[in-house]
Amino acid sequence: MPAQILNGNPIRDQIYAELGQEIGELAAMGVRPGLAAVLVGDDPASKIYVRSKIAACEQLGLGSVHLTPPANTSTAELLAIVRELNSRDDVDGILVQLPLPLQIETKKILEAVDPAKDVDGFHPMNIGKLIEERPSMVACTPLGVMEILRRNGIRVEGADAVVVGRSNIVGKPMALLLMHADATVTVCHSKTRSLRQFARGADIVIAAAGHPALITRDDIRPGATVIDVGTTRITDPLLAEKLFAKLPERLEKFRKNGTAVVGDVHPDVAEVAGAMTPVPGGVGPLTIAMLMSNTVKAARLRRGLRAPETTASRR
Repeated sequence: MPAQILNGNPIRDQIYAELGQEIGELAAMGVRPGLAAVLVGDDPASKIYVRSKIAACEQLGLGSVHLTPPANTSTAELLAIVRELNSRDDVDGILVQLPLPLQIETKKILEAVDPAKDVDGFHPMNIGKLIEERPSMVACTPLGVMEILRRNGIRVEGADAVVVGRSNIVGKPMALLLMHADATVTVCHSKTRSLRQFARGADIVIAAAGHPALITRDDIRPGATVIDVGTTRITDPLLAEKLFAKLPERLEKFRKNGTAVVGDVHPDVAEVAGAMTPVPGGVGPLTIAMLMSNTVKAARLRRGLRAPETTASRR
């Protein structure tokens, strides 16, 4: 029996509906949450990501500021931009789109963002608060994964979970959120000697290594839940034929476009998993939804306002 497909779009729409109510309540108090997005240079992929985030702000009625300093911007110049945004009362969240150009010291920039406006959840202070289970800004992609699990009724408490990948953006905060939800968590990475051994024993596998089709059907226990966080654009026809051998429509689309976005999980995993997210259309929509949610949350926390009793706000 094929896996249940955990589509992220309906969950995103649920969260947007809940946020819409909260945003309306804030508007009645004269508060309009605002997000500032800083895109250095003209990387095509980053442009698409930032454009989608600004579009989400417009859809929900949030304020937005879009800054586009040139690719040759220095660390000092970007620090000045961040500090100016820190001081603006109409800006509740600050997003510095990564990756930054090589001449910029990324850690200095992320640490310069006011932790109260750090809607990406990358600031060391917010990471420390996450470790201690204190209210904070949490990285959007792991938050989105937790929403997928919760809203699809997938039991986390007591589950054996494997996180493949140990990045500060996804892997590490993902492991912490799962532990806080009472899962038993194993973190695997490029130096793990027997990834298959760990993955095969898991009830939940979160793939976030950035390696196309790293997780195969032989790595998954029948009936397990598989969440694919990876997104890689492929252009190799031989790889496409390998990945889409049983998906003629996707293969034909690849041949027409010459490119496709794939995840860290081989499509054949759907034949053994109990449930899995697609790529695209799985975790991606939730990442943006949780960025919007974090922006609204930051607006409330900065003003000392309590959250309403909606599911999107109980974090």
